[in-house]
Amino acid sequence: MSVPLLFNLFEMNTVGHISHGLWTHPHNNRHRYTDLDFWTAEAKLLEEGLFDAVFLADVIGAYDGYRDGPETALREAVQIPNNDPLLLIPAMAAVTKHLGFVATFSTTYEPPFAFARRASTLDHLTKGRFGWNVVTSYLPNAARNFGLDDELDHAERYDRAHEYLDVLYKLWEGSWDDDAVVRDVANRVYTDSSKVRPIDHAGKYFRVAGPHLSEPSLQRTPVIYQAGSSTTGRDFAATHAEAVFVGGSSLEDFRNTIDDIHRRGEVVGRPRGSIKTLASAVLIAGRTREAAQEKAKEFERMSSAEGYLAHAGGGSGIDLAAYPPETRISDIRSTGGRDAATTSRYAPGVTVGDALRDVTRFDRGPFYAVGTGTDIADAIESWVEKTGIDGFNLRQFTSPGTVEDFVEYVVPELQTRGLYRLAYEPGTLRERLFGAGIPRLQSTHPGARYRGGAALF
Repeated sequence: MSVPLLFNLFEMNTVGHISHGLWTHPHNNRHRYTDLDFWTAEAKLLEEGLFDAVFLADVIGAYDGYRDGPETALREAVQIPNNDPLLLIPAMAAVTKHLGFVATFSTTYEPPFAFARRASTLDHLTKGRFGWNVVTSYLPNAARNFGLDDELDHAERYDRAHEYLDVLYKLWEGSWDDDAVVRDVANRVYTDSSKVRPIDHAGKYFRVAGPHLSEPSLQRTPVIYQAGSSTTGRDFAATHAEAVFVGGSSLEDFRNTIDDIHRRGEVVGRPRGSIKTLASAVLIAGRTREAAQEKAKEFERMSSAEGYLAHAGGGSGIDLAAYPPETRISDIRSTGGRDAATTSRYAPGVTVGDALRDVTRFDRGPFYAVGTGTDIADAIESWVEKTGIDGFNLRQFTSPGTVEDFVEYVVPELQTRGLYRLAYEPGTLRERLFGAGIPRLQSTHPGARYRGGAALF
């Protein structure tokens, strides 16, 4: 095995992303998320470390399910305050030449025509280094922020997303020919209008006339990323995604999920190599095994149980933080009431303190390694062999410490095994995933059918 793996940094334009409570760590700089220098410095560090991309998550609502309001999320900085991820990308691109940028954007609440131009602009400004993480949104508060009483039904969100992407493919792939822009100074013709066309889309959810406002960028369609664990989500990923974030509780789960995604892709005419798979990884590295373990213990000590409960919307249904730590779960059960109905999964003798510590655990799942660079590289090599996964999103605990440790201790070990690039190859983000000469959607992708205006009408 000597194929370089894909590595992204898992990020968000916020104080507290998924390592709740760690914004208080003395070596963390998350409070500087509103400072552009924070992001440009991070971009330079990632490029020095030869990362594929920075993956920018996003939500457009507050976590208000815990204790029936957003107060805990606000106090604990659980993805609020947060800012727009798309606006970071031009600045980060300006200080780098190779690093990719993957940003999350929802198909549920904003129309496709405006996003089409925004994405094309980012692909132009990054010289083909932009990717889009397609989400349908899941927070009830997000629905209320956009004028709805509640979330759209799960199936409807995905139906809408299918049409949303169809509109975008028509705009990105079909509205302008490759040679539409002629820049003919002598005849004062910038664009040959005969090579630009409307799309006249009229569907269940959208009516879009076109033409697309942006001329073709290097990739035309940004690299499509997606995460979906349901049957509907997997079918969506197999149809549209070029990189899929997969989940599971064991190596066997991941292997089965990866195989399932590829099987579903083959059913719709997409060969196995046309979809990459990635997963979140917790990698805590140190100069010695003991130093790394001490970091992990410190992160555990500083984690916020209430932050995790707010993120989960209440988790088990019990407001664990409302009870003294020494309270046994069985005693809550014996009192009856709303909390009692959701305590049966806890073993006898488990206390509230035990349960709260369990809430903050970040060692769940198989992709967890703490130790030296050699320890972590050994683990990664084993994971890849057993699952066939193509790469990982690195979870952060401190910024920039997590990345600095990974680059210093882990990257050299992976490089010696042929699992990490030694230098960037030129090309677009899509070429980094699929090879030189593939800057645009592959012919087996459904968006490719609109090229040259084909199949628009």
